Amino acid sequence: MTTYTYYEELKKPRWSPPARVFGPVWSVLYILIAISFGKVFLSAWSGAVPAFVVLPFVLNLIFNFAYTTIQFKLKNNLLASLDILLVLGTLIWAMLAILSLGGVGITWVAYINIPYLLWVAFATVLQLTITYLNK
Repeated sequence: MTTYTYYEELKKPRWSPPARVFGPVWSVLYILIAISFGKVFLSAWSGAVPAFVVLPFVLNLIFNFAYTTIQFKLKNNLLASLDILLVLGTLIWAMLAILSLGGVGITWVAYINIPYLLWVAFATVLQLTITYLNK
């Protein structure tokens, strides 16, 4: 069963976007993530920001990349719901960590991730709803 077929067979709310929307949205978001997270990693590597600031960014990437496997290979809605909550939580943590640094010149990283935050918040509500509808 393909990912598309699996997604189409799930019970979803009426406000759920069609499967074809996810690819383009994530393509744009991954570009923003690569630019902004890369800046944080390079800034930590050079010592411009404390190394501990990298932790929520690393965790976010791990949880983000794990989601597809959990949802579409393992087909585990409950675990996918937990994972997307972790994606959302670590993203908020990462954005706040950057904003707390103030004048180091990378606060733009938090702002460039607002579309990612909005999409993940939407995706979290969608995933929780799908999990409820398919229990």
